[in-house]
Amino acid sequence: MQIEILATKREGKGTGASRRLRRAGKVPGVVYGASKDAVNVELDHKSLFLQFRHEAFHASILVLDLEGKKEQVLLRDYQMHPVRNTIQHIDFQRVSATEKIHVKVPFHFINADIAPGVKTGGGIVAHILTEADVSCLPKDLPEFLEVDLANLEVGDSVHLSEVKLPDGVEFLQLVHGTDSAIVSIAKPRGAIIEEEAAATEAAAAAEAAATEAAAATVPAAE
Repeated sequence: MQIEILATKREGKGTGASRRLRRAGKVPGVVYGASKDAVNVELDHKSLFLQFRHEAFHASILVLDLEGKKEQVLLRDYQMHPVRNTIQHIDFQRVSATEKIHVKVPFHFINADIAPGVKTGGGIVAHILTEADVSCLPKDLPEFLEVDLANLEVGDSVHLSEVKLPDGVEFLQLVHGTDSAIVSIAKPRGAIIEEEAAATEAAAAAEAAATEAAAATVPAAE
């Protein structure tokens, strides 16, 4: 799915100019990179926000139409209003077809409902990572990466090295020698407490039995 964004050049600079844009329903932004000058832009907030709320907007190559001139870009940064949930500023980075990019790609977890550790073991899915940094050429960038939980038992986990990646894509953490866990099947807290209580009771019973046995072997006083 290709996402296209419409933008126009922004002449005014500074806090005052940005405030006026926001009051007019516009979002100030900047486009930079690919050995070209940075360009200040403005975008319509309503149409931008409709695209912004989709996952693909954050992990895909976007097409920026700047007054009829189209460029491939990546979302690199944005600021949100703390109360109104509106986009206050947005940054895009131009990409080159021949240069590798570093992008956070989300994980999609599948088959959690049929994982033995969940279905019969009573475990719960614990998400440790929801996204990871990948390196690849723009044409190879995946929109998301699937993590299959179908065979996980309680206590099992999936690491980065176990995820099947498209050709030309690699995890930056693995490149640097870190094979992080992504997801695991954990016992629910209630089950752990019950097991601990049962273990404590068993230990107390064993201690009491040992004490009774020791008392029985002590000879009666004459």
